[in-house]
Amino acid sequence: MKELLIVLISAALVNNVVLSQFLGLCPFLGVSKKVETAAGMGAAVIFVITISSAVTSVIYNLVLVRFHVTYLDTIVFILVIAALVQFVEMVLKKTMPALYSALGVFLPLITTNCAVLGVALTNVQKDYGILTGVVNGFGTALGFTIAIVIMAGIRERLEDNDISPSWKGSPIVLVTAGLMAIAFYGFVGML
Repeated sequence: MKELLIVLISAALVNNVVLSQFLGLCPFLGVSKKVETAAGMGAAVIFVITISSAVTSVIYNLVLVRFHVTYLDTIVFILVIAALVQFVEMVLKKTMPALYSALGVFLPLITTNCAVLGVALTNVQKDYGILTGVVNGFGTALGFTIAIVIMAGIRERLEDNDISPSWKGSPIVLVTAGLMAIAFYGFVGML
């Protein structure tokens, strides 16, 4: 249990996928304008990464390793992730059309979000079992959600501030992301 807690905290805070590994920056920068939209994207990413961690672990251990075709892991993982994202997209379109339209093009981009594939490959490289891989996936997705919601909150507050025109838009967002990365670096001594 202690090992799983360490994996969870490590994935969410210490090795934050966005602010430490710089994976998943496209949705992080693109969807972080409003807290509600960022939280919706975070929930979608939590679902996709957690479920894909479980499914890819099972497929890797029970199929790819058993038949000695582990070299197909990236292709198989991408197919699993794409299918899960399509499922999420269909569910959101039917149940939450406002969130679906707010996420726009960034929802299908979860398929190509390198953070999702990165978690599946990390689980394989670190030789995590199915449970540990799922905890790592959930922690990574939780860390992504924490980072994107914090960024959205900061960006909402920046809208009300007087910022030099040369710093408006992407420059201030990138500086803010850099400062957040420095702040999250403080978690390194935690474990």
